[in-house]
Amino acid sequence: MRCHGCQSGIAITAGESVGFRAECEACGRDLHVCLNCAHHDPSAYNECREPNAERVTERDRANRCDDFRPGEDDGADPADDARAKAKAALDALFGD
Repeated sequence: MRCHGCQSGIAITAGESVGFRAECEACGRDLHVCLNCAHHDPSAYNECREPNAERVTERDRANRCDDFRPGEDDGADPADDARAKAKAALDALFGD
């Protein structure tokens, strides 16, 4: 999983849970948050794919949701993705 704040990779073995008070070693932000959860989906109702999950208003703050599952880390660098999107937008505007 990646920290939602600093994008640092967090090593979690399969089946391991993230504690309610767990923090990122790199930046100190909470890890048991909606933005780090595999069920988080901004386009879904309540921004969660779990239909019975309780509503959480502060998605970047620690919560006690029992449905929390660490999100997948695809190994991609988010900065590289942002650069690729920006380059594609510039190419579309000005041409190759």
